[in-house]
Parts: sequence; C-alpha cells; structure tokens
Amino acid sequence: MRIPIWLCLFATVMTEICQGSSSSPSSSSTTASSISTQSDEQFQKMKNQFMHGHGFLAALDQSGGSTPKALQNYQYPSDLYQENEASMFDAVHEMRCRIMTSPVFGFNKETGGDDGGVLGAILFEDTLHRSVKGQPTAQYLWNVKQVIPFLKIDQGLLSKVAGVQLMKPFEESPPPPSMVSAASLVSLEERLQIAKQHGVFGTKMRSVIHENDPKGIKVLVEQQFDYGKRILKAGLVPILEPEVNIQSPEKQQCEETLKKYLLEALDQLQEECSNGGDDDLSSSSSSSQVILKLSIPCQENFYQECIDHPACMKVVALSGGYSQAQANELLCKQPKMIASFSRALTEGLTHNLSDHEFN
Repeated sequence: MRIPIWLCLFATVMTEICQGSSSSPSSSSTTASSISTQSDEQFQKMKNQFMHGHGFLAALDQSGGSTPKALQNYQYPSDLYQENEASMFDAVHEMRCRIMTSPVFGFNKETGGDDGGVLGAILFEDTLHRSVKGQPTAQYLWNVKQVIPFLKIDQGLLSKVAGVQLMKPFEESPPPPSMVSAASLVSLEERLQIAKQHGVFGTKMRSVIHENDPKGIKVLVEQQFDYGKRILKAGLVPILEPEVNIQSPEKQQCEETLKKYLLEALDQLQEECSNGGDDDLSSSSSSSQVILKLSIPCQENFYQECIDHPACMKVVALSGGYSQAQANELLCKQPKMIASFSRALTEGLTHNLSDHEFN
C-alpha cells in the first residue's frame, strides 16, 4: 500500500496536540427523523445547477476559532454570549439565520442566477445540526432558497512546515491519549455519512500556503486530492481549498507552483476516473470532478487551465482577507472564477441594522 507523501511531512509535527471541541445541543438542533437524506435525483439537480447556474457561494462556515471575530464584526452584544460556549454558537446561528432568511438570499431558477444570486452555501457542522424556520438547515437552503448546501469538514490546521500548513488528518480510529486533549476527532467517513444524511451536495477542506516551497506545496496538494478522492467515492463533491496567503511576499511564485501541482493532480484524477485506474472512482455514479477554491491570483485568467480541465467542475475564489471592494475589483480580472466569500460577504452587516437596512 502506497503511503501518501503528505503523511511523511505530517510525521514531523506529530507531537502537535490535536484539539477537538463540542458544544451542547441547542433548542434549534434537528432530530434524525426530521432529516431528509439526499436522493440521486436531488444530487443531479444540484449538480446541474452548480455547473450551469450563475451566482456566488456564501461561505457561512466560521469555525469555533473564527466565530468570535465574526460576531465582533457583526457587532453582536458581547455580554450575550461566552466564547467557545453554547451561547456563542447560538449567537452566530442567529446571525446566519438572519442572512439565510433574508429575501435577497437565494437562487432564482427563472434567471439561472444571472441576477447575482446565491448559488450555494458552505456550512459549519454545528449549523448543519440546527434548523432554520423549522427545517434542518441544509433542507431549508435547498427546498426554500434553492441554494446548494456544502459542509466544511476539515478539523483545522497543523503548524507550518515546509512553508505550508496541512490539514489535521482525519482519525480513522480513536487516537491514543497522548494525541488528544479533549474529544476524539471524527473520521472522514463518519463526517461524509452525516453530510449525506442531511442532503448535502459537497464538502470543503482548507489548507494554507505561506511560502514558495515546492516540496511543501506538492504534499499539500496531494493531501487535498487524497481526501478529495475519498469524498468522491462517498458520492459527494469536494471543494479543495489550498489557500495562498495574500500577505506572502512570494504570492505569485506560490501560485505558479500551486498551479503546476494542481494540473498534475487533475490529470491523475481524470485518468483514474476514465481508465479504471481506481475502480471506485471510475464506477461512481455521482461525480468525478472536484471544485477548486483558490486565492484570487496576481495574473489575469491565471487558473484558466484548471477551469477548462475535465476533472474540475468549477473554480471559486476566496477573499482571503481582502475587503469586499478589493476582492470584487480583483475578481473582475478573473472572469471565469466565481466568488466564495466569508468575511467579505458579511462586511457591513451588523446586529443593530433594521431589516430594511440589512436586506
């Protein structure tokens, strides 16, 4: 059995303690009986909309670590929640509900999204287990708003090695006590099963490139695609997010190295799917394409080869710390990329706005 190269790099930081977190169920948690499992027909409808529709992705997947900053920007009263407690997740879900239930949030099938609609939304796992207007979140998004639901599944980042931060590996069995300080990490297959039970179309995983180290970037891409292939086999579509730090003095060089390894990985994926190199992938009835979520590049139309590749469903852009105005201006130079913004999406939205102002 081939050992992925990224596992060798991971071995250099195995002493890092993996953190796990959990929050107590809130009153808006959904029950198993209320969840509608995704059907093949529903998957195909979502796939057709994503491939041919216009619009952008709303990244509503702030994790426990980034939620305090999101609530601060939203100007949510700090005395109404406690960081990393259930009250914090209740507060951010309230914010997300206000966004998702806004009359301007949704996808217009009549126009195919040409009016700038929301094509899809990326959810944090806590959000997936909650409800909106009495329906499980993913079900509400699709049934009411015609917005395709995705699930953030990565469990955070490792320390920087070789100029990159890999994702913390998914645990395939309970880790030894020395590896954890709290709850055991959930395996990839368990998370994928949860996603399918909730009617989710795809997943999202993020890792970060800080320096132009070819070895580090290569193993980062390999890790993303290794997990991506397992997600495809499970019948979901992965968003692979190898973010390039926009503050890196080597940003353009990082992007050039990243594109080289992305194209190699896409070629390999296409070969495995079309030539039977991987029986599970070639026989998959759902999809043999991945979605790439990338930092807005320095050069115009830089990722066109990735966009045109048969193994790539679409390339979406992350704002990466740019303001909404900056991100929009830069994205205009990348006509085939679509937005998938988080901080830039909620910029200017605050808790004390009237509904009219908010919408």
